This record gives sequence, structure tokens and C-alpha cells, in this order.
Amino acid sequence: MSQGTQLKIFLADGTASGIRHAEISNWTGQAIAIPRLQVKELDDWSETHRPGVYFLFGEDDEVGRAAAYIGEAENVAKRIQQHTASKDFWNEAICFTNKDENLTKAHVKYLESCLIEQALTANRYQLENTNHPPKPTLPRGERVAMEEFLEKTQTLLGTLGHKLLEPVVRTRQTEEVAVQAGTIERFHLKARKYTATAQLTNEGIVVLKNSEGSLTANQSLSNGYTKIRNKLIEEGLLIEQNDKLIATNDILFTSSSQAAAVLLGYPCNGLDYWVDESGISLKQRES
Repeated sequence: MSQGTQLKIFLADGTASGIRHAEISNWTGQAIAIPRLQVKELDDWSETHRPGVYFLFGEDDEVGRAAAYIGEAENVAKRIQQHTASKDFWNEAICFTNKDENLTKAHVKYLESCLIEQALTANRYQLENTNHPPKPTLPRGERVAMEEFLEKTQTLLGTLGHKLLEPVVRTRQTEEVAVQAGTIERFHLKARKYTATAQLTNEGIVVLKNSEGSLTANQSLSNGYTKIRNKLIEEGLLIEQNDKLIATNDILFTSSSQAAAVLLGYPCNGLDYWVDESGISLKQRES
């Protein structure tokens, strides 16, 4: 069982939408989140005038999807301020530095490369980076230290409202082990023509890669679900194959009904349509 993590967040102006300083107990790293409108105030934060990594968050208007940019700098405050002129999509920045000032240029380049790789794997945001820089060579001990920094960064970033680095399900190998051990259950869509598998998470229900759905949607499908379905098709997460729609990646849905209706193309109660290995529905299990 996890021992838990203690976080401390300081609200500089007393509001959750202003500048926030976040840290984890017994960790030398720290995060500062700041709205674009207040970015000049980074000059007053000595914590940001040192090497670190940073994230810019906003929305990509072309694809209508949450977007992020990941970077590194020897002076993160100065670099973030430069992006107000060069990048328009973002409205919030979050930077990570070290309290003991032991992060070097090589360290932050290593972190940047790993963070981009994690964000691409998670595939939650449209990544605005055009390049994926290689990892610089670090001694083994320093690599271990940077891996811990990455883990804490993921935790703090999620706490500050961005699950950019968190995969919707665990890695395939880890997931299969968990399924065999019985710590994770899978559910199947009760539909004659289509085979779809999903698992419940704290965020909703994840339809797993290679699940099948209907190529066409009925007019009875709600406008909201139709928009979600069309967007998944436009993004290539659902593609046509052998007269079916096939999921090209794991897809997170907010509810079991949303997942079932989007796949099948007609309104349905997901609590009835998703069943476990024994054929017991979600509704039966929850009652």
C-alpha cells in the first residue's frame, strides 16, 4: 500500500488562479505556477532565476485540444517571459527548479527529453514541441536522481491541474501483470457485432486500444456524444477498418454510457452494456 505524499501549496495572492508555489515534503524540488497575465512577476521570485524545466499550457485552436509546450532553460523566468512574444497559445506556465541549486544544464536537458517522451506516450495534450531532443549522458547516480525528480514533477503537475505526464492506463506489461493478479478488472461491451474492452480508473472508464465500434451513428445519438465521436475520428483515435471503427490508442471517457454510446453510435446505458468476465454488469456490481 502506498504511504501517501504530503504536499504544500502557497497561494501568493490567496486565490487558486494566481501564482502558486508548490512543493513535496522532503524533496528539494519546487514548482511555481503562474498565469500569463502575471508572468512579469516572475522577476520577484528568486526560485525561477536558475536552471529548470517549464511547461506552457493552453489550447491548440486548429485541433480544439488542450495543448502544452515543454522546455528547459538556465534561467526559466527569463525564458518563459520570452515566450509571451513567440508563442500565443498558452495562458499558464509552470516551472520546476531545485531549492539547493544543484540542477545543471545537463540535468535540465535530460529532464526535458524525458518529459517530452512521457507527454507523447500519455497523449493527453497536443504537444507543441517540434523537436524531441536526445538525452545527454549522465553518470548513473545522477540519472537515478533525475528519475526521482521526474516522478515528483509528475505528481506536482497533476496536483496543479495538468495530467500531461500521466498515461490513462499503466504500461501494457504492468497492466497485464495486474490483470493476472486480479488487482485490475476488465469489462467487455455487450454487443454482438463488436468487441471492445475497457477498465475503470479514478478518472472514468478507459476503452482499450483495438476495441471495435460501429462505423455509422444513428440520428438518435445526442449532439454531445456525436461531437465526441467525430472528434475522436478526426484525431485518428478511431479509424475505419474492415467496416468497423477501431481504437488506435487507449481512450478515456468520463462515463460508461459515454463510452458505450460513442462506440456503438446510439444512446445506451453503459451500466447495462459493460459487463465483467462473468457477464455481470456494472449496474449489478454497483448495486
